[in-house]
This record gives sequence, structure tokens and C-alpha cells, in this order.
Amino acid sequence: MEAIFQFVQLTKSERLEELTQKKLDKLENKYDWIIRADVFFKKQDGMEPKGFICNIKLSVPGPQVFAESNESSFEAAMAETVSDLDRQLSKRKAQMNTH
Repeated sequence: MEAIFQFVQLTKSERLEELTQKKLDKLENKYDWIIRADVFFKKQDGMEPKGFICNIKLSVPGPQVFAESNESSFEAAMAETVSDLDRQLSKRKAQMNTH
């Protein structure tokens, strides 16, 4: 799976990319039909104590899968987003198996 990282008005973080890639690799091992992931990190001012936003859009067969979280750190936001995606992909897989 190809992962494209974008940091909106932030400096690029190799560590954050590596952490996210590890989580995405686990998703890909579970759901081998994921084609691509678009990952966006952005900081929203004025939303204390939160404001660290991560959103991920997955290209999969059928409609795209999207999740976004706003947490107190990028790591927490990324973990929550990946967890949401896992839930959505699990539902999609169940639907695929019933047809």
C-alpha cells in the first residue's frame, strides 16, 4: 500500500510518518485490499487542550473510507483515526463476505 503524507502548515516529521506507517501496515496485513492511504496532519489553534488533527482517507474497492480525530497530540489523533478506520474496514469486510 502506498501512503502519502501531508503536513498542513507544519514541518515534516519523520518519526510521525514512521509511527503512522507501522499502524497502516497492520491494517494492510488485516485487509489486503487497501490500495492507498492519504494522511493529513494539521494543527488547529484556539482549540485547547486539543487541536492536533489527523485525518486519513483510504482508497479501497467501492467508496473511500475516511476518518478524522482531534486529540491532544498527533500520536493520539493518529491512533484514534486508525482505530476508527479499523472499525469501518471490519464492517466493509463483513458486507463483502455476505455477497
